[in-house]
Amino acid sequence: MSASTPQPDPSIRPADRRVSARIGAIAESATLAVDAKAKALKAAGRPVIGFGAGEPDFPTPDYIVEAAVEACRDPKNHRYTPAGGLPELKDAIVAKTLRDSGYAVDASQVLVTNGGKQAIYEAFAAILDPGDEVIIPAPYWTTYPESVQLAGGVPVEVVSDETTGYKVSVEQLEAARTENTKVVLFVSPSNPTGAVYTRAEAEEIGRWALEHGLWVLTDEIYEHLVYGDATFTSLPALLPGLADKCIVVNGVAKTYAMTGWRVGWVIGPKDVIKAATNLQSHATSNVSNVAQRAAIAAVSGDLSAVHEMRTAFDRRRKTIVKMLNEIEGVVCPEPEGAFYAYPSVKGVLGKEIRGKRPQTSSELASLILDEVEVAAVPGEAFGTPGYLRFSYALGDADLVEGIGRIQQLLGEARD
Repeated sequence: MSASTPQPDPSIRPADRRVSARIGAIAESATLAVDAKAKALKAAGRPVIGFGAGEPDFPTPDYIVEAAVEACRDPKNHRYTPAGGLPELKDAIVAKTLRDSGYAVDASQVLVTNGGKQAIYEAFAAILDPGDEVIIPAPYWTTYPESVQLAGGVPVEVVSDETTGYKVSVEQLEAARTENTKVVLFVSPSNPTGAVYTRAEAEEIGRWALEHGLWVLTDEIYEHLVYGDATFTSLPALLPGLADKCIVVNGVAKTYAMTGWRVGWVIGPKDVIKAATNLQSHATSNVSNVAQRAAIAAVSGDLSAVHEMRTAFDRRRKTIVKMLNEIEGVVCPEPEGAFYAYPSVKGVLGKEIRGKRPQTSSELASLILDEVEVAAVPGEAFGTPGYLRFSYALGDADLVEGIGRIQQLLGEARD
């Protein structure tokens, strides 16, 4: 499945077009929309429990906050700095990448961005020309296809499901490849499914990309959030031959509970990073210096705070999967990474629930919010209708209460 780049209506003269076709085609982030609605209802006094946003409920570790406080007091941080990032942060990212991934790069291969979303868009914008195709495994994070289209590319979806643990095969990727294919997206651990590719599976996909001369964009934002026997694998470290056509996206948001600080980065070939830096120099200039100073403390410090959060996420992971699988008609594979559960709710659709018969996961999500005041994101947002995404990055008590409400509601389902 692919989507063409939006084109303006030629029957309308340019001066009469109010919003460009390119921007008008962008859908609102479904995850942020659900989260905003849940927060608005909660602010109005409703007992809403939100599973929408992928946002750790932990505060940013104290030592990182203190670094930001000190940075605020230093006048050098009150001024413009290099558009591509503070040299000290670039050096820290180089050291962190070698430590955590075994991937050796230098500072000229790093661009510091305003979060992971800017990193993804600028990476695609730097390498895509109109009509270039990007293979995107689905379920996918909502921003990937939007960024591809905004950069002029064409997203080509390759769909997986719960029967394969939400992982695509090389055979599926090859079936989607055409002469216009330029990039394959590789995400492990995955948002929204929590799927983690084994080392052998990752190597097979990497070798396939290398064989066909394709670019790989790999999003490593959840690298430290893996559970059980699962392990994180960095493709360019595993296959050094990929490095010349591999772009790595990462950031501090998930690992260090820093979603609001907005610091991400792109690692890639020097010419691509230079091009993306030129783009950023006109779009936003430098990332907030205070946030960059905090990020230096984050990536340079140890991972003890991360390990504590991962222990809590692992506990919640087991709880939510158990509770979801207790619901008749719901099938939830156990996620091996990130902090999301992605159950199939196809067995519930079409059944009568409090006088309504939801036919889609979007309708079911709306019914759940209206009837028991629990917010989840429907699978339509991730390219696979028939599913719901639950972020378990929220407190244990809220998790049990929220899924308990859904258990009670869906327990009323009748044919």
